[in-house]
Amino acid sequence: MLAAYRRGLRSGEARPRAGHSRLSGPYRDGVTRVLVVDDDPTVAEVVDRYLRNAGFDVDRAADGLAALRMAENSAPDLVVLDLMLPGIDGIEVCRRLRERRPVPVIMLTARGEEADRIAGLETGADDYVTKPFSPRELTLRVRSVLRRATEPPPPASGVLRAGTLVVDAAARTVTRHEVALSLTVREFDLLAFLLRHPGRAFTRAELLEQVWGWSYGDPSTVTVHIRRLREKIEDDPTAPRMLVTVWGVGYRYDQAPPPADDPPVAYGS
Repeated sequence: MLAAYRRGLRSGEARPRAGHSRLSGPYRDGVTRVLVVDDDPTVAEVVDRYLRNAGFDVDRAADGLAALRMAENSAPDLVVLDLMLPGIDGIEVCRRLRERRPVPVIMLTARGEEADRIAGLETGADDYVTKPFSPRELTLRVRSVLRRATEPPPPASGVLRAGTLVVDAAARTVTRHEVALSLTVREFDLLAFLLRHPGRAFTRAELLEQVWGWSYGDPSTVTVHIRRLREKIEDDPTAPRMLVTVWGVGYRYDQAPPPADDPPVAYGS
């Protein structure tokens, strides 16, 4: 854990190999750049060294404004972001980063309450790690988030319809009442997945595995994305008819009965 690593760092032991190396992956210029934002120099040093040892290029910033300047000058492939920062906090930093481009963000913070996790996820964070943490686990999460962010979308499987809601898998577009909806990549993937499995209830862990590709992670991620989707596709998000909660299980897409002259729920290829 981090406390043990801090002791080793002070004594000169348990220090992973430092230095830059290149990854053989689909990342820009063959190099994966991670921006670590934390005002605790020991934590930043731990994360920096483990990520470099794993083959990432790492930049570090000690406050939110510095992080935004660094991201503007050299766009990172992923950001490890502390929630509690001097100046502007991690929530605002995440919001501003996501306004510029859809960079993956992992929140790293001592504030582990569900309200804090949800606040981070609602600003667009992809994962949430609480302190104290295992640097090795954080490295695995960085790899998992990057892998998911850089994977090509699954093969197109035609057009999915739910009444006036139309999801075009090939074009990756969604319309409702013939008006285009603005969905994030993960919102689109989650909606398309549920529409492909009408009437089946999925746990949050199953949705994390099937949609995010995570064998572990914060279930609040799914909760937040379901809430966002309901706000965009339901007539009344407080009383959803399509994306329904199955108490004690998770979530299910209930197929809305289309008008008689509508095509079936899925067609084409």
